[in-house]
Amino acid sequence: MQSIVPNAARMPVWIRQNLGRERHYPDTAAAVHGHGLHTVCEEARCPNRGECWSRGTATFMLLGDTCTRACAFCSVKTGRPAWNDADEPRRVAQACLDLGLSFVVLTSVNRDDLADGGAGCFADTLRELRLGKPDMGVEFLTPDFRNVQTEAAERFQRALAGLPDTARRDLVWGHNVETVPRLYKEARKGAKYERSLDLLALAARQPNMEAKSALMLGLGETRDEVLAVLADLRAAGVQRLSLGQYLRPTLDNLPVARYVPPEEFVEYESAARAMGFAWVKAGPLVRSSYFAEEEQGETGNGKRETQIHPFVFPTFPVSRFPFPGNKD
Repeated sequence: MQSIVPNAARMPVWIRQNLGRERHYPDTAAAVHGHGLHTVCEEARCPNRGECWSRGTATFMLLGDTCTRACAFCSVKTGRPAWNDADEPRRVAQACLDLGLSFVVLTSVNRDDLADGGAGCFADTLRELRLGKPDMGVEFLTPDFRNVQTEAAERFQRALAGLPDTARRDLVWGHNVETVPRLYKEARKGAKYERSLDLLALAARQPNMEAKSALMLGLGETRDEVLAVLADLRAAGVQRLSLGQYLRPTLDNLPVARYVPPEEFVEYESAARAMGFAWVKAGPLVRSSYFAEEEQGETGNGKRETQIHPFVFPTFPVSRFPFPGNKD
């Protein structure tokens, strides 16, 4: 019988989140499920699902709900995927149009069983989105594309180059390193830290693309290890960074070693800004795609805008879709 390893301590007050299913939650759920799609919000049991769906945003998970790897922190099921639907890109785009979205995050399970690692599905979905709405903002959150990284980058560039003249040709390409190298063997079986850095460096070199990554804190890493990873990411050319607290999704996943207090997230955010990251989200409930649509830039006084997420999330009563220029 498997022993259950307890979390470090009782969940602290700053982790409590808004779980209310407000008025736009049913609309988002209907658009997702009505097109037979998957979201990482559900499959990975994201703690922000209620809040994000209530304001009409979701992160679509391509290529089915079964992953070929078994990361110890993740609740997405693993096995031999059977999903291979050529119509998925069109249906994702239609769901986004039905929701009236202006910015979309696309992620996927690992599909090491596919010759292209799933890159073609990302590229085809990007094309469908921009054909349907030429000014659609798009962010990819991809696997590491083991053995086909260069091919994936070429596929993405061909997709951008083949768009109509009126369509946007920019892209945020994200890939999460997740944790510090010392913990990879336990937390990210099948992944390699150096391979993830190679992919991010490749993404950063692409024209019209910004590289993005994220870490979960609370798995047993030290401050020095976190700062070393941030330095590696900047050296690779990464511009966008998310830092959040790891929360154990099920008893079968890794326990929380430590709940990182809010003030430490503030310190990490400051350190990341000092290193030169242009866009930073840091907070206990921040996830890699949370408020991905926000743009951060220079303020009128020449200083870079700092946006730290609140430690206890409020409700968002203002608008349905808080996209650039319409921020809550």
